[in-house]
Amino acid sequence: MNDLSKLEKELGINFKDKATIRQAFIHRSFLNEAREKIPSNERLEFLGDSILSYFISEYLYRNYPKLPEGELTNLRSSVVKTSTLSDSAKQLDLGKYLKLSHGEEESGGRLNPSILADTFEALLGSVYMDGGLPPVTAILKKTLYVLIPKIYKDKSYKDAKSSFQEIVQNEIKTSPVYRVVKEKGPDHAKQFTVGVFVNDSKWGEGMGKNKQEAEQQAATDALEKWKRTPYNTGNQDGS
Repeated sequence: MNDLSKLEKELGINFKDKATIRQAFIHRSFLNEAREKIPSNERLEFLGDSILSYFISEYLYRNYPKLPEGELTNLRSSVVKTSTLSDSAKQLDLGKYLKLSHGEEESGGRLNPSILADTFEALLGSVYMDGGLPPVTAILKKTLYVLIPKIYKDKSYKDAKSSFQEIVQNEIKTSPVYRVVKEKGPDHAKQFTVGVFVNDSKWGEGMGKNKQEAEQQAATDALEKWKRTPYNTGNQDGS
């Protein structure tokens, strides 16, 4: 794994507890190949997930005083979804610090959106344990906070499932169906892949830590494809 000094410089943080920061990059797949008994980053990910939800909730509450609770929830979901967190992890080049099993490495684990999103949350958890709330704020200012105005302006946080259902019902008088096409990981850290189907033709696919997030991602994917190739053109495979 690469030296963390470059990451410290990028974040503007001098990590006091190097062991905790290193733990943030230990993927569970690595444990089977480790010569010593070491913990994975899953507990830090758990902590970071809660910290992230708190910080984004507070930011939205303070900066969007006119938004009702439902829209605040949707906007927060757009900010903390897998793809957004993965992009922030790529921005910080977190993938290069990961410790992965040989198999996970070969399958492209350093670029896997789910792994990167989990690593970003684990990093937040470790930074909090190392230095408290201020350095967490500094990371979020550099990554997620700057994305929120565009997400809000584009209205991309709107409920994609509801939008897609309305379009499909209006145009062809039926409703889309969501099916789990794949799930992996232990019970406490599942990763779901969901497909959305219209008359048995798949129009979109999405991934998430729960079925609801995966369904929203699938609906977003389907909306984009529907705009490019509407159902009534005769092309029903969503491609």
